Amino acid sequence: MTTNTPLIHIDDMADPALTPELRAWREGPADFPCPLTADDVLARAVAETGLSDFGPDTGFRVRLAVILQALYEDLGLTRGGRVFVLQQAVRAMANRLRIEDLVKRHPEILNVPIDRPIFIAGLPRSGTTHLVNWLSRDDRLNALTLWESEEPVPAAPLAPGETDPRLARSAAYWGAFGALVPHMAAMHEMAANDIHEDNELLFMDMNCYNWEFSARLPRWTDHYLSHDRTISYAYEKKVLQVIAWQRGLRPGEPGRRRWLLKSPQHMENLSAIKATFPDATMVITHRDPVDVLRSLTTMLGYSDRTRRDPVDPPALARLWASRIERLLRECVAQRDAFGPDQSLDVLFHQYMADQENTARRVYQLAGLDLPPETEAKLLGYLAENPRHAHGKVVYDLEGVFGMSVADLRRRFAFYYDRFPVKQEN
Repeated sequence: MTTNTPLIHIDDMADPALTPELRAWREGPADFPCPLTADDVLARAVAETGLSDFGPDTGFRVRLAVILQALYEDLGLTRGGRVFVLQQAVRAMANRLRIEDLVKRHPEILNVPIDRPIFIAGLPRSGTTHLVNWLSRDDRLNALTLWESEEPVPAAPLAPGETDPRLARSAAYWGAFGALVPHMAAMHEMAANDIHEDNELLFMDMNCYNWEFSARLPRWTDHYLSHDRTISYAYEKKVLQVIAWQRGLRPGEPGRRRWLLKSPQHMENLSAIKATFPDATMVITHRDPVDVLRSLTTMLGYSDRTRRDPVDPPALARLWASRIERLLRECVAQRDAFGPDQSLDVLFHQYMADQENTARRVYQLAGLDLPPETEAKLLGYLAENPRHAHGKVVYDLEGVFGMSVADLRRRFAFYYDRFPVKQEN
């Protein structure tokens, strides 16, 4: 950061100033019914696609019902906040119908190899997005764009030269959202063509932890963590096979392009990933969870003005302190699922100090060469995307969110004992 980096103070976190556009967003579209039952969600997906086969029951119907029960228990959500989750659920089930229909028509898809994928895991706000975006400049690797993760299979074949309507829908939505919360770009910009998290693919099996970013769902979190998630990672593998097939990879061809995937959710699912992708490379970033909470609570607290009334920053911080603790305990318990020949721990402060060396370590672990032309592409991304390009947000975990840093440090002692992260301040 240079001395010229603008500082961003969000001084209306607890009592946000509401524009007419924000008020309308919080109310949600009048033509979308709310509430919906799980059967209603499935019926809307069937009506939207004209399809009816959801494939084998992997437990997704039960998970959908738990998600909706938890959603209606969150009394702080506005109507628009509930509608957003319901729309996500309908979209996820429509995606599943299209995936199952495509696989039924082309069963050879299930023979498409998913060869030695590279997974990046790490706490939210720990550098995973930055790492996956710049490594994705290597065109030998496959990575997911945001729009493609939201709708993996098109509703209809595209005409030659036609702009994909999935891209247009994603760009329109995130453009409107960004206009409502303009400081989000300084924390986590969402652009349709950006590389995104593969945990979006777990939506199709109703087992994505992203639900928890949109609402406060302790019932859902308890259910999710109390059940084995391997079956849902197997479903993610099916979706990756579908996307690879659509990109032109056919069964019997060598796996000429390896997947580059990332999500914080992977930290608590190391065993499930190893069982599903036994030849995977796992890269885990580690950052002081107190600093993660500073950033994460500010990002979520700021975006909560689009969906909550009241916003209640202290309740948000208490919820996410607990959620991060549970995620980290799962990570510590499962870390040995990947041995040193397939995995790498990356400390955030070391990564920020020497990003080029981190890339070399990842490439060495994954068994990839790093020719000069590829390294030049990677370095080009770093030059084009400096830290704090949109400004630096000022955090106040203790004042605005009511959290004691000393108490948090004691709470996370088990994690500090395992991984020597730098306690940033």
